[in-house]
Amino acid sequence: MNDEPFSPVLAARALLARCATGTLATLSADGHPFASFVTTAPGGDGAPLLLLSQLAVHTRNLERNPRASLLLVEPEEEAADPLTRSRLTITGSVERAADQAAAREAFLARHPEAAGYAGFADFAFWRLAPAACHLVAGFGRIAGLDPAEVFGGRARPAG
Repeated sequence: MNDEPFSPVLAARALLARCATGTLATLSADGHPFASFVTTAPGGDGAPLLLLSQLAVHTRNLERNPRASLLLVEPEEEAADPLTRSRLTITGSVERAADQAAAREAFLARHPEAAGYAGFADFAFWRLAPAACHLVAGFGRIAGLDPAEVFGGRARPAG
């Protein structure tokens, strides 16, 4: 049994380090939520980076309305109840990464398999500027977190 006190910030950071995929929720033209499976990697400031195709519905949704959320779920373990897995929801705005070269380097360090299509003309790197974080790390371990704490004060909201 672990006798160390629970730290939501450390739990969120550990989850960010372990998760390479997530569920991106964007807003469709009619205002309904649209969820899609994406790969993610931490940028230089710790904020999540995404490699998105212009052909994807979620990209068109983001171009119309940049508000989104990203759900990261602890990787599956053998025989684990899915609802006991830790998860972190990050809400904010998703925009094209200002420095595409730096985003490419950071993203491909996590996902080298993406090098085969990262250079296609319809792909670009996008950054989620965190506005809020919500952690569910087990029974009684639920916390709303300030992104400045989770991302070490490095990630800044857009605008």
